[in-house]
Amino acid sequence: MKLKYLLGVVVGLAAALSARAQEYPRPAVPDLDRLTQELFAEIQSDQVPYEDLYETLLQYYQTPLNLNTASREELRGLLLLSETQITSLLEHRQRNGPLLSLYELQSVEGFDLRTIYRAAPFVAATTANPNAGRGNLWQRITHEENNALFLRYERVLQDRPGYAPPDTTRTGGPATRYLGSPNKLLVRYRVSHSKDFSLGFTAEKDAGEQFRWDPTTRRYGADFYSAHLVVQERGRLKTLALGDYQLQFGQGLLLSSGLAVGKGAETITTLRRSSVGVRPYSSVLENTFFRGVAATVALTTTVRATAFGSRKRIDASVQQASDSLADFSEFSSGLLLTGFHRTPTELANRQALGETVLGGNVSYNSSGGDLQVGATAVHTQFDKPLQRRDEPYNAFELRGRRNLAVGAHYSYVWHNVLLFGETARSSSGGLGTVNGLLASLAPTVDAALLYRHYDRNFHTLYGNALGENTRNINENGMYLGLEVRPVARWEVSAYYDRFRFPWLRYQAGAPSPGHDWLVRVTFSPTKTSLLYAQLRQRTKAYDADTVRPAPLPVPTRRQSILLFYDASPTPALSLRTRVQGTSYREDDGRPTRRGYVLAQDVTVQPLRRLRLSARYALFDTDDYDTRQYVFEQDVLYAFSVPALAGQGTRAYLLTQFDINRHLTLWLRYATTHYRHQRTIGSGLEEIQGATRSEVKAQLRYRF
Repeated sequence: MKLKYLLGVVVGLAAALSARAQEYPRPAVPDLDRLTQELFAEIQSDQVPYEDLYETLLQYYQTPLNLNTASREELRGLLLLSETQITSLLEHRQRNGPLLSLYELQSVEGFDLRTIYRAAPFVAATTANPNAGRGNLWQRITHEENNALFLRYERVLQDRPGYAPPDTTRTGGPATRYLGSPNKLLVRYRVSHSKDFSLGFTAEKDAGEQFRWDPTTRRYGADFYSAHLVVQERGRLKTLALGDYQLQFGQGLLLSSGLAVGKGAETITTLRRSSVGVRPYSSVLENTFFRGVAATVALTTTVRATAFGSRKRIDASVQQASDSLADFSEFSSGLLLTGFHRTPTELANRQALGETVLGGNVSYNSSGGDLQVGATAVHTQFDKPLQRRDEPYNAFELRGRRNLAVGAHYSYVWHNVLLFGETARSSSGGLGTVNGLLASLAPTVDAALLYRHYDRNFHTLYGNALGENTRNINENGMYLGLEVRPVARWEVSAYYDRFRFPWLRYQAGAPSPGHDWLVRVTFSPTKTSLLYAQLRQRTKAYDADTVRPAPLPVPTRRQSILLFYDASPTPALSLRTRVQGTSYREDDGRPTRRGYVLAQDVTVQPLRRLRLSARYALFDTDDYDTRQYVFEQDVLYAFSVPALAGQGTRAYLLTQFDINRHLTLWLRYATTHYRHQRTIGSGLEEIQGATRSEVKAQLRYRF
């Protein structure tokens, strides 16, 4: 051990001395496409807000986490470091002092090259006080380098009936159509500095929405606005947020922001959540944030308290009771999360429900960060009661105007084991709990175990703990994860998740079980190349289409295979090949259906100021159930994962050009051509023909 320690010190000193002359060059463009493919096992839905995680990673890129001052909880928030690696880094800091460069990570035990390359775009090693001598807040904002304005334009080129001129139906009434133009517009400004401040605003108009000033209907130009001001580290005041913000405490059972991946190909580090507290919000999702004020205060060196209040209007379907004896004369039958306000009906539901949220958190962190315990309370009140449709699967859904949820969370590091969990109770009496452990069984073996239980009447409106459902309700489950690095450059990751739904759910008229497993084998031939093969199967029950006296869910099995190869023959050339296939089978006598996609990506940088990325993909699926989702590179701060169903080709070309040191222009053209189809889509989105094309342009001005 003494010899190993001495060698580590020598290597660390050598790396530190060499780093004085050359700092680690951060990439001009973060490779989020490759990273998200490593984190996510497989996208199977377009209803999950992956944009939120994408936005979080970009925020880390803009304001890198300082490895010399980051706490254990902040390091966990990266989702890229194991608990053993975090412990090794903290011990290295304590033993040798602050890192002088990211190169020094090579001397930290447990940090392999793959981990360093993955984390490098989102971290920094700064020794000086970054805020020293920078003047007051206004001076720091005006002189901040991380200061940019974005303008974005998007449009589908083909004509669609939703955007046709006003017309009438056969009965003489006006035909349903979108009220606005097919152009999608976005304006975003943000200036921020790590551990100091963040200021920004966003304005967005979706395709089909009107750009209109009408205060009587709460429309002020663009359809959606968001703004925030966050200041940090002002003595005992650790964070103060005004405007839009997000919250995450414990395991996200009551409060969860964008730092959530769920079950993915990274089977260990993404399982546990981190209590990152108050975070600025600058995304365009119109329902995953709070609007008001939040503050975190350090009561002592180990105890922090957070209080928050939020008041905003949200989309909902408001109805009048038809029965005079009904519990509510006016009620909301459900919250609407699409964010679209294109038709008269969608506009009528826009901001129809007032929501007030009050709450707080008190947490204790030991001086070494090994132990954390905390308590959270969230009280939500609506100005109109909630009352879901009278369906059996809605029998235990939230009903009424109020919901109070209280809970406690913990995490404890003991040797090579991390224990963590959170338990909460809602006003209905329903309980939710999630508890797990991460263990380093050997230097090359990591394991994870997590148990979850969410009652059928457990209600949490802003929670997103790990689960099979999109909400933490009506579910029990046990998750087992494993990562093995048998030899250098090789890694095997796997998980098995067994779950059960004790009550009915949408499209499942009886309690039902299911399971989900994944195996991925990864090989890194060189520092700049990656090859992996993945198998995944998910079995989940849904009601059969056959006529029965009573609904009977039958197991539906989705199996997928994925082969991915990423190589960079030269610094200016990157090649990526992806083969992905799916089989879908329902145990009701129908034949197995299949789908696949083959995609080839090329990225080239012929000039220092010019970067070109392109893809050509072939897809063939039997139906929509076997559709294929594949990540696509997009303009900065945009996220593209189209659903490919049927037979055809998909191609895009993305250009990034640095006009000067202030201006950067992105241009993107994407087209999908279908074989054996005369129309694409349906209803107001139907396209006559076999081709759908989109254009996107974005301009960034850096102040």
